[in-house]
Amino acid sequence: MDEVSAAGIDKALVVGRNSGPLGSVSNEDVAEVVSLYPETFIGAASIDPTDRKGAMQQIRDAMAQGFKAINVEPGSYQTPLHPDDRMLYPIYALCEDEEFPVIMMAGGNAGPDISYTLPVGIDRVLADFPGLQVVVSHGGWPWVHQILHIAFRRPNLFTSPDMYLPNMPGMDDYLKAADGFLSDRLIYGSSYPFMPVVDCLEWFRTLPIRKENQQKILYDNAARFLKL
Repeated sequence: MDEVSAAGIDKALVVGRNSGPLGSVSNEDVAEVVSLYPETFIGAASIDPTDRKGAMQQIRDAMAQGFKAINVEPGSYQTPLHPDDRMLYPIYALCEDEEFPVIMMAGGNAGPDISYTLPVGIDRVLADFPGLQVVVSHGGWPWVHQILHIAFRRPNLFTSPDMYLPNMPGMDDYLKAADGFLSDRLIYGSSYPFMPVVDCLEWFRTLPIRKENQQKILYDNAARFLKL
């Protein structure tokens, strides 16, 4: 909270995880943080898709408790899944019906091999659930051109390159998209604690992105995605 205050951040998203070897953050812990600082923090709930009935109930509970999204990390579960695995489809269907947005980790080390980050599975999900709002955390990296092409094709895709933006291959392409067709669907993220809150935000403000688009990326797009 001290770092968030020092950065002058109004709202920040706290994301639950159920990610096997990559670690977990329970929905109860997220809810506790949000309850301590309700004016600042917003919660996203995690689920276990291998328990279909349990996952559906977790989503309903999350909505009732005021969570604003769910977080799925297909390749990181104890049983790794691709984004378009049919085990996930009842979850996508419920979230589409309830207009409950989905955060999907599909980039970086999001699976036991790089096939779990291939964007084609995301494209299929977006096509099968056109009313489902999805933001891809880690921005689909390293498949930057491909994920940007999917965002061009699918208006229900948002991206958040977060820790894979600063000085990484593909950065210039994200920046062009940020000041162009993706200005309304790019969402800022710091991947805290991988990147310090204050330093990350100060660095982002130096990027060659028009001020009106920085405002969208830093606040407006996330507010619209999360229905704040």
